Amino acid sequence: MAIDLTMLFGTPPDGSVAANLLNTIYGQAAGTGATSNQDPVRALQQAEQNQANDIATTAAEPQVQRDIAAFQAGVQSAKSPQDLLQNPTVMKVLLTANGLGADLPYTALAQQALLSNVNDPNALANALSDTNWKAVAQTYDFANKGLSIIQNPKVLSTLANAYAEVAWRQSLDAATPGLSNALTFRTEASGITSVDQILGDPVMRQVVTTALGIPLQIAYQDLGAQEKAITTQLDITQFKDPKFVESFVQRYLIATQQNAAGTSSQTNLDALAVQAQGLLV
Repeated sequence: MAIDLTMLFGTPPDGSVAANLLNTIYGQAAGTGATSNQDPVRALQQAEQNQANDIATTAAEPQVQRDIAAFQAGVQSAKSPQDLLQNPTVMKVLLTANGLGADLPYTALAQQALLSNVNDPNALANALSDTNWKAVAQTYDFANKGLSIIQNPKVLSTLANAYAEVAWRQSLDAATPGLSNALTFRTEASGITSVDQILGDPVMRQVVTTALGIPLQIAYQDLGAQEKAITTQLDITQFKDPKFVESFVQRYLIATQQNAAGTSSQTNLDALAVQAQGLLV
């Protein structure tokens, strides 16, 4: 059974448990995003065409290089997994490179999850609803193999490249909301075999629920209701068809752009209302 994430992650600084839970489940600041005048479908095509060169350019940026250098130094100097995971820069690069950057504020939970022995059914990584935690804990296997895996030069190189790629993806999202998720989903969609797989992965959940117009708040309902909300609108076997995946991703991007524009418009209206109220007083 999945653990109640509101209990694990606690209340965010603004006191909003609801927002905190949605951010955790969807792997981002739920309901936020910049607007863009660029055609999102065209932006996706350009991102794919320029991916290799753009990632290389991002990797050469001074801040990215500093982060990677500090990460590699921290890995080499660590005496134990516990010592390693107490290093803020190591955690920043490790979580970001593995798609868990949104959970950086939750240091204690992240450390406990990464140190989990996934062979133990009661381990925290096995209980979290985001299955990426289990995958990452299993990949580095700190519980059983200490630092031997992460100190492998090939693993360090892979992490450095992944960190640069995430930084590049973040720049894409800043210009075109949802673009990073679209790229990931196109790559992984053919491997979807169940609705629970979608619900357990923040990227898949975000893409599918957004494309289908399912509100973020569906996360508050029980698992059966969440599954039904998807299965009544979607036959997941269609994800084996590249043409369907392409059209679905485009649908997601357009919906994301429309949602971002709607959020921005509502924010502007709220600001005008406040100003008007001030004038009236």
